[in-house]
This record gives sequence, C-alpha cells and structure tokens, in this order.
Amino acid sequence: MITPDDAAPLVEDFVCRFDFRPGWIDLTLKEGTKAEAEVLAREVVDTLSPLALEIEKSAVYDDLVERAVDLNDDIPVLAAAYYTENGEALANLMVDSYGDEGVARPTREEVQPLLLEWGNAKPKGEPQVTNLELPAGPAVRVQSRLEARRMFGFGRKSAEFIKFAVFPPGMESLIVVTATWETLARTEEITELVDEAVRTLRITPLVSGEIE
Repeated sequence: MITPDDAAPLVEDFVCRFDFRPGWIDLTLKEGTKAEAEVLAREVVDTLSPLALEIEKSAVYDDLVERAVDLNDDIPVLAAAYYTENGEALANLMVDSYGDEGVARPTREEVQPLLLEWGNAKPKGEPQVTNLELPAGPAVRVQSRLEARRMFGFGRKSAEFIKFAVFPPGMESLIVVTATWETLARTEEITELVDEAVRTLRITPLVSGEIE
C-alpha cells in the first residue's frame, strides 16, 4: 500500500482482547521499560511451580524480561508469549494497528503481499494463504517459513510465522496479528495454539471520551 509521505497516522481507539488458554502470558508494557518488564516477570515467575520447571526460575525470569522488552520495542497494541509448564517459551504474538488519515484501508488482495514483507528476513517456499471470517471481522491468514542471516553474516537461521490481517467492521484501521517461533519441530502444535487464540480475538471500537 502506497500512502502519501505527509499522511497523518490514523488515531482510532479500540480495545483488543483474547481469551487466552493457560500458557499464554500477556507481556504488553505501558511504558516499554526494562523496570516495568522486571515487575511483570516477577509476578509471572511467582505463579510458576518449581516442580514442573526444567530450568531455573531465574532463567525464566531473564527470558520474560528480555522478551517483553523486545516485543514492546515498536509499541504494539498487545504483546504475548506462550510458555510451556516446564518454562520453555514456544511462540511470540503481537497485535499492531495500521492506518493513515484519508487513506482507504487496503483490501485482502492488496494486503496479502504486504504480510510477506520482513525487514531482516525473507519467506522461504510457497506461503499458505487463507481467507476466513473471525469474530473480530473478515481476515486473511498467511503462514510461511522465514530465513534470516545470523549476526555478522555467519549462516542463516530459520523460523516460522503466521500473520492475520483483520478488517474489523465499523473501523478504518487494519489490525495485524503476528505470531513467530523458532522451534520448527513443534510447528503443528504451535499453529494450533495460535489459530485457537486468534479465534477468540475481540476488537471493540471506543467512542471518543469513552473509558475502557
């Protein structure tokens, strides 16, 4: 989608909610600071059972802090990650909102190639593309393998992603849900977790001045 360089960002207030199953942890930060991430990580770690963990609580804590800061770097609407009972992080999930004042929202056909664009990686193989109807609105779903160069150009690393472009009725914004993971051996399981979560997504527009 090509937009004028001087187009003002679309400001559209809404509430984004998931009915996450246990294992998904909301890592959304208001300020995006490490201090805020540390408070969140301590709260999460305190709820974990030491008997179920296969790694030290301190390792889970460190991972939560780093992951929360990284996921909130671009100020998403929502950030989350799925952790197994043994403390392993399987997948990241982010929700972003896109739109410019006076610029029409792209169609499913127009947005599909945009969902395959990555700044530091490129899709590998033929992507799986599906049009579907979600409770949050019509959507296009894209799933593909990613290949990115490692630091300093030494080799490549593979990952998998799913992106949903959602067109909520009554709104002008385009909502994009992105899930990524590197444990390719568990792709089928993670795909089911992501698809299940996105089916519970609710987008509620807010009237100006309305309190969430």
